[in-house]
Amino acid sequence: MTHSNRRPTTPPQAPDYDVIIIGAGAAGLMCAATAGYRGRRVLVLDHANKAGKKILMSGGGRCNFTNLNSSPANFLSDNPHFCISALKRYTPQHFLELVERHGIEHEEKAAGQLFCRDSSKDIVNLLLTECDWAGAEIRLNTPVSGVRQTETGYRITTAAGPFRCASLVVACGGLSIPTMGATGFGYQLARQFGLEVLPTRAGLVPFTLHPELKTQLAPLAGVSCPVEAQCNGERFQEPMLVTHRGLSGPSMLQISSFWHPGDPLTINLLPGEDALCSLQAMRAAKPQATLAQYLNLHLPRRFAQALGELHQWHGPLQGYKNSDLETVARRLNQWVIHPAGTEGYRTAEVTLGGVDTRQLSSKTMAALTHPNLFFIGEVVDVTGHLGGHNFQWAWASGVAAGGVA
Repeated sequence: MTHSNRRPTTPPQAPDYDVIIIGAGAAGLMCAATAGYRGRRVLVLDHANKAGKKILMSGGGRCNFTNLNSSPANFLSDNPHFCISALKRYTPQHFLELVERHGIEHEEKAAGQLFCRDSSKDIVNLLLTECDWAGAEIRLNTPVSGVRQTETGYRITTAAGPFRCASLVVACGGLSIPTMGATGFGYQLARQFGLEVLPTRAGLVPFTLHPELKTQLAPLAGVSCPVEAQCNGERFQEPMLVTHRGLSGPSMLQISSFWHPGDPLTINLLPGEDALCSLQAMRAAKPQATLAQYLNLHLPRRFAQALGELHQWHGPLQGYKNSDLETVARRLNQWVIHPAGTEGYRTAEVTLGGVDTRQLSSKTMAALTHPNLFFIGEVVDVTGHLGGHNFQWAWASGVAAGGVA
């Protein structure tokens, strides 16, 4: 009778959960509910003390939860076709139906932009209710310190001890608004598993100005006016707001995603108006009319006054030669400024760049080299325009991963 010296092998430990999701934000909670409804045992981990913190502060506390006109054209990515599949399969109408099923009062502000009528809390409560109904467990105040691959999936090390799962979903966002708990942990995990992370920068963020222009515009803090902002071939016609620090408002936030340090920014203060034609027409009809009167007709009073002082535009129009009016018109229709920079991640609504989507499945959000490892939401290199598009990406990518994880 022969005896083997080999010890019996212990079978690998079965996972505690089918799916663990790191991040209790919009994408993570949507993914959790979707996976839970499939009968998967789901755990959501987050280091924050509240779920959906960025949702709560969004849209001035009323959450611009989607945009009815959202399409792949509203997203920036180094791999622009990647987002098409998920966005086509989970549309704004799908999320709107969910909102209405929960009896949440909502309203359309600008074209297609849907907001809660009462509070962003309604959307967080919707997601938490869906997770509860789907049987997904959520653990807050539970920071993740490490992840490693095992024979059966992944082992997650946390302050509350280790957890094991078959599928891991990374939904911990980008670097925007660090005071809300944003970190680069998602990028760190991507690199750990051999995925490339494209350079990141702040997006949908206000501009700062050089001292001279900042001083000149300081009296206008709080003044808003409709403009068309243009940079690197992109243009947005929306309001601009002058702040104590620089330029903000929808037009500036939108164009900031296309601006790089050193780029000029062109602002048309009279969108839809040919300033030269209207100046010449006013001079012909009312020679005694002043440039100040012209500016007051077309711009907010304080803005018109400051612009006149800034450029020393005084006196009646009949005193201005054609070449003078051309100079004035150019300043009004093509005001070129060179921002000092942006306010950075501190106030940025989103993070541009992130996990390179060429390494992910556009249908499932899974890493091509690690089929049970998923990246969703802001951590990937898909960034929407202002106006509810980034939430739509969170819902769509969360559903895509939750349907298979």
